[in-house]
Amino acid sequence: MKISAKGRALIAHHEGVRLRPYKCPAGLWTVGVGHLIGDGKTLPPEWNRTFTREEVDALLANDLIRFERGVSRLCPVPLTQGQFDALVSFSFNLGLGCLQRSSVRMKTNRDDKEGAVSSLMKYCKAGGKVLPGLVKRRKDEAALYMS
Repeated sequence: MKISAKGRALIAHHEGVRLRPYKCPAGLWTVGVGHLIGDGKTLPPEWNRTFTREEVDALLANDLIRFERGVSRLCPVPLTQGQFDALVSFSFNLGLGCLQRSSVRMKTNRDDKEGAVSSLMKYCKAGGKVLPGLVKRRKDEAALYMS
């Protein structure tokens, strides 16, 4: 499966779109929609520029391939487009390892939609604190999952 335009828009909305390289909250060099530049520790001179929206879209499309494949591998059950998109967004934000260990995945694979959606809401903390932005993202992912 491939992520839909709606799923991509959700990711871009919550990640933000930056046309110039910046340091993310973890202190790593990033550009576009959360695209890590190299190892993130240094900014190569060729990356120190303003990117076009087309370049940012291409970086995102390339980054999403790994998450699309990961969700397909980790959730081998039939998924709706909304479920797939929500799981790709969740994985893009938290990583495929988190999806692999999560109750979201377990409940998805058992066709427990309500359980999977309620499990999404467990992933709203960073640094031990509930972040309003993550609460909003999980609610948007939950709505997409159930669509």
